[in-house]
Amino acid sequence: MNFPKIYLASKSPRRRELLAQIGVEFSVLSVDVDEGRLADETPIDYVQRVAIAKARSGWDSLDKENQLPVLGSDTSVVLGDTILGKPKNDADARNMLLQLSGREHEVMTAVAIVSTSEVRCELSTSTVHFTALTDADIEWYLSTKEGVDKAGGYAVQGLAAIFIEQIKGSYSGIMGLPVRETAMMLKQLSGR
Repeated sequence: MNFPKIYLASKSPRRRELLAQIGVEFSVLSVDVDEGRLADETPIDYVQRVAIAKARSGWDSLDKENQLPVLGSDTSVVLGDTILGKPKNDADARNMLLQLSGREHEVMTAVAIVSTSEVRCELSTSTVHFTALTDADIEWYLSTKEGVDKAGGYAVQGLAAIFIEQIKGSYSGIMGLPVRETAMMLKQLSGR
């Protein structure tokens, strides 16, 4: 499939891997956006707003002659109405894993594309069910440092896979970039 060349407004190596996996040519832009949640903002509104903000920030950083679209994405682990972001430290990660233990949660990933003509955003929501974790499980996982920079304090594609009983939805969306939605949006951009 021939996708248009794009800019990726993300530092995530997982997003780079997923784009490369489906054959998208891209250059990486480093963007910094405020990822603080607004008062009374729902998790869906939050994840979509941040994904669009990342894509817009990338777009705004480019030379105005740029014609390539910019893709931004954001992933949130949601338990009820609580967004579990990236843990600040081991104590924060431990608390997140305790909250997820033996429960079902949602992973919401929004992907946004800003181009010369429009802003598009799609949302992927998946459900993940964790097994009940022992204190030893949690301490072992914390010692691996795998979940340090991951929403909810865990990586579905890594060692935390042993904690997951069931997934309903998009595995790539849980990783950080729903490839089906991304491919669909890129095909629309190229008119195919």
